[in-house]
Amino acid sequence: MATTSDHIQSSLQEAQDALALFLADKDLIGKIDQFVELLAKTFNSGNKIYSAGNGGSHCDAMHFAEEWTGRYRKDRKPLPALAFSDPSHMSCVSNDFGFEHVFERMVEAFGAKDDIFLGITTSGNSPNILLAAEAAKKKGMKVVGLLGKDGGKMKSLCDIPIIVPGKTTDRIQELHIKIIHIAIECTERKLFPELY
Repeated sequence: MATTSDHIQSSLQEAQDALALFLADKDLIGKIDQFVELLAKTFNSGNKIYSAGNGGSHCDAMHFAEEWTGRYRKDRKPLPALAFSDPSHMSCVSNDFGFEHVFERMVEAFGAKDDIFLGITTSGNSPNILLAAEAAKKKGMKVVGLLGKDGGKMKSLCDIPIIVPGKTTDRIQELHIKIIHIAIECTERKLFPELY
């Protein structure tokens, strides 16, 4: 019978295997590079970045935004990023229109041409992320997806679909947070080279 130690070893091995697949995928590395270039261009042009997700991906969307308005590794001016996470908005829209519209209406309210919408969905099929991405495209925003599995329906809505390897939601989310941190650091290095 497997012990707790066996399960720990197995989980860590699964995470290591997913990271190894990630590192070996030159196209995936290229997509992150494109994301960094887009982030830098967006901030340099005075545009804003919005992010959204559900559950753990919701937490990742908030983490992504606060690293811009707060700080990552170095002290620097705050940059305009916002996670769609206002609970009063979420409960109001869910009650009046349905939960699938919570992020779409935020995009419609705040998004502008050449802003970025980052949709985080491990399946690529979250209805509220798909509707938000469609609304973003209509406004002339750039759409980036942090996705998993086969990218789902979201893949075709993205200017930059970043589809990470992983068989389970937790492994996919672990790679998403790595991408978030790497993209932020690389963008900071471009925008604030004097800090590095």
